[in-house]
Amino acid sequence: MNQVQLPYVLLYLCSTFLSSVSQVLLKKAAMREHTSLVAEYTDWRVILGYGLFVGCTLLTMLAYKGVPLNIGPVLEATGYLYVTIFGVTIFHEKMNPKKIAALVMIVAGILVYAL
Repeated sequence: MNQVQLPYVLLYLCSTFLSSVSQVLLKKAAMREHTSLVAEYTDWRVILGYGLFVGCTLLTMLAYKGVPLNIGPVLEATGYLYVTIFGVTIFHEKMNPKKIAALVMIVAGILVYAL
């Protein structure tokens, strides 16, 4: 049976964080006006965002060397937290009771599974 190895868990969490950053880049690019379809897809934010997604996929595959398959989705769920924090701080999105309750359930699920 595979044991969880901390460096690989940290690598997985780093990959999830960078994936969230790439989502922010893509949203920032989508919010801008572009002169053409080509300009839209050659925006540096789009290129960097998709490049990060590819890199994150490779990091996640590497992380699975020391993270059992049943732990991966739990670590991946931390992405919801990152995206929420970015949404509130960067895009000034408002939190409402439903969103807060959903985040509490996500964190509770992560903690329950981790214990």
